[in-house]
Amino acid sequence: MQEISSLLCFDLDGTFVDPEGEISLDAKLLEYLEDLKSQGAVWVINTGRTLYQTLEGFQQHGVTMVPDYIIAHESELYQRGKFGRWVAYGKWNSQCAHDHKKFFSSTERFFKKMRNFIETSTGASYLPSDGGGPSGVVARTDAEMDLICEYIERERRNVPSLGYQRNSVYLRFCHVKYNKGTTLGELARLLDLPAEFIFAAGDNYNDVPMLTGEYAHATACPGNALDRVKEIVREQGGYVAQECCSRGLAEAVEYYYYQS
Repeated sequence: MQEISSLLCFDLDGTFVDPEGEISLDAKLLEYLEDLKSQGAVWVINTGRTLYQTLEGFQQHGVTMVPDYIIAHESELYQRGKFGRWVAYGKWNSQCAHDHKKFFSSTERFFKKMRNFIETSTGASYLPSDGGGPSGVVARTDAEMDLICEYIERERRNVPSLGYQRNSVYLRFCHVKYNKGTTLGELARLLDLPAEFIFAAGDNYNDVPMLTGEYAHATACPGNALDRVKEIVREQGGYVAQECCSRGLAEAVEYYYYQS
């Protein structure tokens, strides 16, 4: 088996593909990936989508080059198994499910308070789930979601296990231990690959945990990334592309792997 030379980790919507469908998947990026794979690189899609939604997104956007791994829901780690099926990689997924069940059962009081705040102090929608705890919140504007996040940050002093994933006006509650960064870190641990051999790119708030420099020493974002994400990437000495989505990703890959 060829030794792994590097790991490239991409967010899906807004980074690897254009969710609006206006920018097609960049051919140069795919050429770079093929070449890097021939040199021992592996790559992973790291997304807030579920595994099913991720595979659906591949089909929708014409993604025929299959990643080596998928991180779904920001917290579930999968690899390609026999017959092309996606299966859990390691024990991370089962531990994640256990920790979330325990988390939601122990924070019912907080979520009652949270729901009251949402319904009486904002115009946002509080989304209960079918089981295992609340699903999340959908705000009307980014400014309203900023207000909700400020409230959550204040409450986290009393609920240290409370985490959340934000993407624009959408927010999902989770255990603080699980995010795009920690799950990427677990993949790196299983592959025995230090952070200096890892590249990560994303465009939104939920990508921030993998762009802080802890789990990937090479970081980037496309030109369509949020201003805050661009700031964080710059703070880490990362690459902020001019082009959007996969075109910007191709820029960043060229910057890190093809400049002498």
